[in-house]
Formats: sequence, structure tokens, C-alpha cells
Amino acid sequence: MGSAKVWATVLAVAAAGIVSMSVARADEAQARSLLKAMSDYLAAQKTISFEYDSNLEIVTTQQQKIGLASSGTLTLERPDKLHATRTGGFSNVEMVFDGKTLTLLGKNANLYAQVEAPDTIDRLIDELRDKYHRPVPAADLLMSDPYKELMPLVTDVKDLGSGVIRGMECDHLAFRTKEVDWQIWIAQGARPYPCRYVITSKKVTGWPQYTLDIRAWKAGTEVASDGFKLEIPPNAQKLMPGQIPDLDEIPGLFKAKGAK
Repeated sequence: MGSAKVWATVLAVAAAGIVSMSVARADEAQARSLLKAMSDYLAAQKTISFEYDSNLEIVTTQQQKIGLASSGTLTLERPDKLHATRTGGFSNVEMVFDGKTLTLLGKNANLYAQVEAPDTIDRLIDELRDKYHRPVPAADLLMSDPYKELMPLVTDVKDLGSGVIRGMECDHLAFRTKEVDWQIWIAQGARPYPCRYVITSKKVTGWPQYTLDIRAWKAGTEVASDGFKLEIPPNAQKLMPGQIPDLDEIPGLFKAKGAK
């Protein structure tokens, strides 16, 4: 091959590499932009309500992968009111935060706990995670700035095009951090709400996964009024503040191998 042809080949390969890198950067920029638009939309909504289905996939000490399915509802009124339910095969939990007090009721166990709580949803979520070690599943999406919560540890970003969930066309984005991979499907159009959120734990044996599917999305005046009150059964046993029940309790039968 003559020198001219060699240089032509080298330049062609180099040009292809530049185009590939440019496309990758454009895809990453687009993914970040779509996530930021979702975050801004969520933050702008004073009231939100939705129904959800969740699947907590774990790997047992016998190396068997198991999925624990739950469903629930959530109503949020910014900045300081939250009402959530979760019903699964092993628990039935309801939680209400009225801006002053957090009340959690385990209906199957007939146990409840009440604690004085911080004055915003953001601070409540942080305290549940840091003080009581009771993280709220997918809580980053409920914060006043989801983008700020989700992005600091991200090392890789991908725009995977579109997908369809329950007939809704969504933008499909994938992100990686050192400890988890996560994906999100965001509804296209004027209301870019999260339709599906998937978190995969890379530091736990078997890479267990948590999937949250959101449906019946409502915002603003669509949201039914909620008194953010929780009726405690008269015979329910009250727990101490430090005994707040786990919002996603895993039965002992299904304790995950390698879970922390």
C-alpha cells in the first residue's frame, strides 16, 4: 500500500473515531437534558399523586433469585406533606407526614410509630435514611431537586432511545455509578414524569434489582384532596421512635446474600 493510501486510511479511522466520540457526547448531553427536564417538571408540581407497582429482586443465601412484588399509592404536597401506602405479600404499611409528625402503621402486625419530624419532605427523607436507617424507596424522585440528588456520583450516561410502557412512549436513559446502575423511562411530551425507575446493586452478590413502575400519574388540580391524617386502630401497639418499621421489610426467609 502506498504512503498516500496509508495516510488516507489513518485519516479515515481518525475521522470515524471523532464522529463516534461526538455522537457519544451528544447522546450523553441529550440524556442529561432529558433528566433535567424531568427534574424541573417534578419540582414545579406543588401536588402529585400516583399509583405504583414495585418488584424487589434479591438473591438468597441458597443463590436463588427471588422477586418480591408490592403495590401502593403516594400523594405529595410540597413542601411538607406526604402520604404513602405499600401492600405486599408480607406487609401492609401506611405512612403519613403532616409537616410536623411522621406516623407509620404496620397494619398486618398492628404496630405503629410516631416521631417528630423535620419540616420539609427533603429533610424527612434524609432523616429517615441517615438517623433511622429506613430509606424510602426511590425517594430521590420525591425530592425538590431530583437531578441534584441523582447525578453527583454518576460516571457513565447513555440515551437508549425510546421505549413504550403501558402505551406511553418514553425516553429511556441509563446511568452508572460505582455501586449501582440505574435506568429511567421518562414520559415524552409536556408532562415528563417517570414511568419506570430501575436500580441494580452491583456491590451485592447476584446484582439484586429494584423496579418501580408508576401509573395513574396526576398533578396539580387533578390530585384529590388528602387530609394527611392516619387513623390508628385503638388496639395497635405503639413502638418507640427507634423502632420505626422498615418500609421495604424483607422476611427472614428471603434475606439476601451479601446484603448490608
